[in-house]
Parts: sequence; structure tokens; C-alpha cells
Amino acid sequence: MYLPPQFAETRHEELHRIIREHALGMLVTQTAAGLEANHLPFQLDAGQGPAGTLIAHVARANTIWREVKDGDPVLVVFRGVEGYISPNWYPGKQDTHRRVPTWNYEVVHAHGTIHIHDDENFVRRVVARLTRQHEASEPQPWKMGEAPADYLTSMLAHIVGLEVRVQRLECKRKLNQHHEVRDREGAIEALEARGNRGLAQAMRETAK
Repeated sequence: MYLPPQFAETRHEELHRIIREHALGMLVTQTAAGLEANHLPFQLDAGQGPAGTLIAHVARANTIWREVKDGDPVLVVFRGVEGYISPNWYPGKQDTHRRVPTWNYEVVHAHGTIHIHDDENFVRRVVARLTRQHEASEPQPWKMGEAPADYLTSMLAHIVGLEVRVQRLECKRKLNQHHEVRDREGAIEALEARGNRGLAQAMRETAK
């Protein structure tokens, strides 16, 4: 990834936050047919391994788990907040007109090795953890125990577990850090007015 120093984010807590808040990762693998990309909800176990471990599952009908070998190198991409920035939002544009459009965004790349778990106990734990995480904010969180045992067992038989042992994380937060304060504030105000409060907040935080 092209990563100018001013956009590099190295704080692990920020990288982990982006992964947790934007859990749908793009798993990129090299297969005999070429590059493959699968979009999967991941859960991060930050305490497992030197750079953490990512856990997910795929449908048994998805051939990706057969096309990779245990230990193959893979890349998982997590996209955070993002959005278009118009030069018209920069007050400085009115002075010289030397401003151009851009796109601001946050992205995390997790480099590691993939490991397949065709095991009911493993996938049961994966689903349980994902469920607890994403149902936590519901007024009445759904629990696996609510489903009939035979139905749940049959559903689990249709998925295969994946584990990505992360070796290296890199993060890019391109949030107008290189612009003067008034232009950053102009872009933030425009984003807020258009409802993109997540990107506006990220830009405010990087200005602190």
C-alpha cells in the first residue's frame, strides 16, 4: 500500500478499533485460478499472537477453503470511514483556486497466514462470538440457544472456519492532515452538513 508518512497510523488501539467497527473484511488469496477476494465478517482476537488473530467462517459451498493451503499468505482489508472531498469546501480555494478534489479514508491491511478449521466445535465458537458481539446492542439479543438444537447443528454443518494469524498490520488514515487548518475545518463542516459525521469526526480527531 502506498503510505506517505503523514497518513500512517501506528497506534494499535486505532487499528484494532477500525477492524472492530468495520468488521466486514475483504480476504484476498492467491489461488491456482488467480487472485480471489471474499467479503467476510471477522472477529479480532488482539491477544492471540504477536499482531492478533482474525476469525471468520465461509459457506461450505465456497470453494476458497479448498483452494488455499494451510499456512498460505493472505491479506485482509478493512475499510473504515470514507468520502469525497470537494475543493469548493476549502476556504483557501477562493484565494488562489489552487485546490483539487480528493477522497479521504481509513483502511487497515492485515497480512498473515490462513488456517482452515473444518470442525463443528470451532465454527460453533466462531458463530457464538460473532453473535455476542453484534447482538450486544439489541434490546433483546438473539442467542444460539433459541434455535432448535437439530436446526443449529444442520446450519453449522454448512460452514467452515477460517483463522488468519496476523503477522503485520498497516493502517492509512488520509484525513487532510497536510492541509491548512481553515481548509480542514471547511471540509469537516461540509461533511457534517451532508450527514457524513463519521468521516468528519475522524478528521477532527487527527487535528488534535
